[in-house]
Amino acid sequence: MNVRNALCGIALAAAALGTTVPTARAAEELNIYSSRHYQTDERLYEGFTERTGITINRIEGKGDALIERLKSEGANSPADILITVDAGRLWRAEEAGLFRSVTSKVLETRIPARLRHPDGKWFGFSERARLIFYDKSRVSPGAIRNYEDLADPRWRGMVCIRSSSNVYNLSLLASLIAAHGPDKAEEWARGVVANFARPPQGGDTDQIRAVAAGECGIAVANSYYYVRLLKSAKEADRKAAEALGVVFPNQDNRGTHVNVSGAGVLKHAPHPEAAARFLEYLTSEEAQRIFADGNNEYPVVPGIKANPTLQALGNFKRDPINVAILGRNQPLAQKIFDRVGWK
Repeated sequence: MNVRNALCGIALAAAALGTTVPTARAAEELNIYSSRHYQTDERLYEGFTERTGITINRIEGKGDALIERLKSEGANSPADILITVDAGRLWRAEEAGLFRSVTSKVLETRIPARLRHPDGKWFGFSERARLIFYDKSRVSPGAIRNYEDLADPRWRGMVCIRSSSNVYNLSLLASLIAAHGPDKAEEWARGVVANFARPPQGGDTDQIRAVAAGECGIAVANSYYYVRLLKSAKEADRKAAEALGVVFPNQDNRGTHVNVSGAGVLKHAPHPEAAARFLEYLTSEEAQRIFADGNNEYPVVPGIKANPTLQALGNFKRDPINVAILGRNQPLAQKIFDRVGWK
């Protein structure tokens, strides 16, 4: 059951009347607020219901909007779980006091410590890498090896990247703050702004396409956007992706910046035990394969492989930083972006 059925209808009616959505009485259902908008996630919900008999009601929305909704609903919220993308948004929900800690041998064993909150308030269930793409006719292989290289003056007028308000870029800068300190991170951000080929605009796919179209020579985007183009039914998309060089940055030092899609059990969850069972299900091989095959994300459970197209890009070294730090550093990252004029 999803946003188009019972829970959504009840919630909308209650909102219109200014009343509170009643919490579910039975342990046979689970209420999820999700900012993941991938159709293949339907298989996750169906798989859990098939295994447990627990019906899932779901409301979808943008991550920050769902966080504000949960804050407004408070103790009267019907939601058991918040699912969202990027450690930065998980941190925002954590800072708002929305999560409760979960203790689970399954989660602690199957999810690496760097991909979950130290106190069990949220857990990463799929991983994505932030990669650099380049025009092979304008940039030589090996000329760009690290994120730090994006600020090199030799790339003046070459770089396409999203806006400073984008949570993926906030997390990237947060990782640079952790690696180099605020002053060096600000110097880097200022250098990247000086190298912009155009004012920041569009999403990650737009940055990749801009390189393919010759509008810029270098772009930054998450791995699954690129693989989505490689697997596209449209020949133009496939050709655009295949024409680009791909860099997994910082392989000779700390490793490539990675982030997560994650979830946590909410503080006022009506069904906390069922919610914890759902989180554990997300670490199953079945669920991890859905993340890998459905949205081209890296599984977080060791031993479960990425899909063949993603694997073909090669193995890579990951930045070992705990992704919780990315959230904690985001407020400072936003201040730095503002100071350097990164729109």
